[in-house]
Amino acid sequence: MKSNVLFACLGKHDLDALEKGDSQNLGTIGEAVTHRKFTHVVLLSAFEDEKERQYIDWLKSLARLTVMKYHCPVFQGNQFRETYERTVSAIRDVKQKLGPKNIHKSFLLNSGAPAMAATWMLLSKTIHPAELIQTSRKAGVETVSLPLDLYVPSTESKHIDEEVIKMTQGLPPESPEFAFIIHNCKRMDRIIAQARRLAVHDVPVLIQGESGTGKELFARAIHTSGPRHNKPFVAVNCGSIPAELVETEFFGHTKGAFTGASSARDGHFIEASGGTLFLDEVGELPLLSQVKLLRAIQEGTITRVGSSRSEKVDVRIIAAANCNLLERVSLGKFREDLFHRLAVGFLQLHPLRDRRADIDPITDNILEKINRQFEGRPGWERKRFSRDARTLMHQHPWPGNVRELSNTICRAAIWASGKVIEVDDIRAALFPVVTSSGLKTDILERQFDNGFSLPALIAEVAQHYLKRAMAETGGNKTRMANILGLPNYQTLSNWLKKYKAL
Repeated sequence: MKSNVLFACLGKHDLDALEKGDSQNLGTIGEAVTHRKFTHVVLLSAFEDEKERQYIDWLKSLARLTVMKYHCPVFQGNQFRETYERTVSAIRDVKQKLGPKNIHKSFLLNSGAPAMAATWMLLSKTIHPAELIQTSRKAGVETVSLPLDLYVPSTESKHIDEEVIKMTQGLPPESPEFAFIIHNCKRMDRIIAQARRLAVHDVPVLIQGESGTGKELFARAIHTSGPRHNKPFVAVNCGSIPAELVETEFFGHTKGAFTGASSARDGHFIEASGGTLFLDEVGELPLLSQVKLLRAIQEGTITRVGSSRSEKVDVRIIAAANCNLLERVSLGKFREDLFHRLAVGFLQLHPLRDRRADIDPITDNILEKINRQFEGRPGWERKRFSRDARTLMHQHPWPGNVRELSNTICRAAIWASGKVIEVDDIRAALFPVVTSSGLKTDILERQFDNGFSLPALIAEVAQHYLKRAMAETGGNKTRMANILGLPNYQTLSNWLKKYKAL
């Protein structure tokens, strides 16, 4: 059975209709749900207060329907880009939950600011075809027909939106695992498109990215979308295997091969036979073990410890590293031939601090899971974020990425005394952030205690970036001035002298 879904932006006029209690003026959304039967209303809202919750309850009283709410603070005004990105994120999430083939979408054209109306029109004619409707007290609900059709040109373009669309043309249907990668930024659109292309080709893949960026999530999605989806997926943390046990862990051993080997054992290559072997933290493998791993991948054979007989193996290798493997190659800590064998397909995952547009949808998803997990426990109240709490989460650099974000929200939700997670709850749940140079990066959140000094703080930041620039440029002052945004060589020399960064 198809779901008839209304997408609308909650505006002040809608809240006014609730407050006035005028049955002749229900507001744009109220008019829509009373004049046409919808199973779901997807409410994009810039509000997060008691009035919003009262409005949702009132809307449910007008018609029997399910309300799905998405917090979208940018709908105040004409911030088109962010409005567009957040709306696309909400539509994707709804399609994932209800099933893309099981919904009929209607966009309420006269709900929200002008940027919202433009977004509804653009989406309905491009990547999310939908019925455009508008409401009025006299006519009720009317379908709006636009006298134009839009298309995405197939010619090469510098814009990443067109590049992503071009990349995704001709791909198989997206697997649920890729849909579980919550995101809103264009960088992730492009990486997911690359991953989907790699998935259908049975080649090795190397995924690089900081801890907590979702490397295993991508690996599982690639496996599930590929030709080996009905075979095993075996994940191995290479950093946790003692050097002396690497060979037996990967290749297995025969009975009596060494003291304590009371029975034969299959290694990870045999366990993953026909499927995918995921090598997490592959950069931590000792050099000698890298040689044996390379031979197994190249020849497609392994030899158990204690045996002289080779065995054929058929596995797809997906490897992950939280360091730059090419840097380790240059330092002699990782074999260049193994790197090129693994990196036939290559994905570089960006840290959360470089994709701020993903923070809101990810935090909302995390909090929703926490609310479901703790629902029904004594004293638990369903939580939501205050506006200031969201602002702080956007300011934090999240060195631990999504894993740190998830743990922080969990702590804050448990410690929050009421229904609202306030900025102080988030601040208390955060760990202090210190870089390798010792610089605390939460500079906007320092306490005004007796030891606070603004000149000292400015000097700390200046020294940090001056030294980084010096290391990156090899001491070339012209390039240093350029990357630091300083006007000339002389200004740089003055800064170096002032902040003792020489």
